[in-house]
Amino acid sequence: MFTPIELLEINALLIPENKIVILTHYNPDGDAIGSSLGLKHYLHAKGINAEVVVPNDFPKFLKWMPEARKNIVAEYKRKVAFDIINEADVIFCLDFNSPARIGILGDWLVKARAKKILIDHHQQPEEFDYVYSDTIIPATCQMIYHFIEAMNDEHLVNKDIAECLYTGIMTDTGGFRFRSTSAATHRIIANLIEKGADPSIITSNTWDTNTVSRLHLLALILGRIEVVNDGKVAVLYLTRKELQEYGFQKGDTEGFVNYGLSIVGVRMSAFFMEDLYDDFIKISFRSKDDVDVNQFSRKYFSGGGHINAAGGKSNASLADTLENFKAKIVEETL
Repeated sequence: MFTPIELLEINALLIPENKIVILTHYNPDGDAIGSSLGLKHYLHAKGINAEVVVPNDFPKFLKWMPEARKNIVAEYKRKVAFDIINEADVIFCLDFNSPARIGILGDWLVKARAKKILIDHHQQPEEFDYVYSDTIIPATCQMIYHFIEAMNDEHLVNKDIAECLYTGIMTDTGGFRFRSTSAATHRIIANLIEKGADPSIITSNTWDTNTVSRLHLLALILGRIEVVNDGKVAVLYLTRKELQEYGFQKGDTEGFVNYGLSIVGVRMSAFFMEDLYDDFIKISFRSKDDVDVNQFSRKYFSGGGHINAAGGKSNASLADTLENFKAKIVEETL
């Protein structure tokens, strides 16, 4: 958490006269959108307006959250986003640890005159004016709740805040089943329910929203899932042609990598997907126990994240990327 002096300084910045902006990472997920909107609604409850700016669009299954559709999407409104960041007095940086993680917004953030406040749970954060970094906490949304507590504003948590923070915690913990989920996480979830978050409605709005294209892609990928390295590693992949054929929409492959971990004996799952427009492979890693996919991804696939959840990329072909991956997991004795 921020130090007591830092909290006083941050509180002095949170005044109606200041222009406050909230940024999150490229390809925003449930934790990114949930934490951004949760913080926005908290500031609003304090009588302070804030704008949420995201680098690119986010899945439809997250747009049910209160005011999600008011987010400024930089890929569609580039000049508007630039002006908002350039004129900001305070910029909250949520769920990312480096300007490189926010796409075209990164250069604008670095050059902005605003005070920059980082709240994030990824490893190896870069320097910001104020940093609250904790890699043990499973979701940035949980950190936003801790921040609200530290500001002695828990009484301001309302239904809108509760719904957003609950969503981010739920999605980033895999439905509260990842080992980073703690007793503190569940206590916060209980508090959010008391404040108006309805688990059944949030779960339905977020996860019971399958498109036909998603189900077709899921059937395809499960039909050819491969288990290698003595049954310890699951490999899943999709080609650009397949994405086009089945009418891929943003968010359709969310959670696909987790299916590999559901296989008995598998300790690591890797999902490879050709980008729909550019020549690179997007990679998602998940693992169990002490299998550190963060270090693995950093070492071999220009990525990173958490010990049990990370992402990466490859500029080689899909076939060469898969071959390289299978060779590396043997070298690492996973």
